[in-house]
Amino acid sequence: GCVSEQQLQVFSGALREALAEHYKHHWFPEKPFKGSGYRCIRINHKMDPIISKAASQIGLSLPQLYQLLPSELTLWVDPYEVSYRIGEDGSICVLYEATATKPVSSYGMLTCKNQMMLGRTSPSKNYIMTVS
Repeated sequence: GCVSEQQLQVFSGALREALAEHYKHHWFPEKPFKGSGYRCIRINHKMDPIISKAASQIGLSLPQLYQLLPSELTLWVDPYEVSYRIGEDGSICVLYEATATKPVSSYGMLTCKNQMMLGRTSPSKNYIMTVS
């Protein structure tokens, strides 16, 4: 309730532009997991600078941003999938998924997200992420 629809649209556009610029030389549709660590957006009691920059364009302060977003959020942005995890032991949920236009040989590689799942000692916890 503290952000208007117009502010959300401005934030969305600013975030899209910032991510496109940030990922410009790290986006490989033919090898979707190449560069996945670079494309990981992370809030871990420290705000990701890309999110901070977009929020500042609508006048949101850092404390306001921390109130609106989870204190621990990991977002993996790959060419054919965007997934997230809330909390360190939360379940990984797919936010967006598309199919490649041609077969991609690197799907069998370990992604940054899959590497984090290896060696997990505690069971996943279920969280729900809502976007308004």
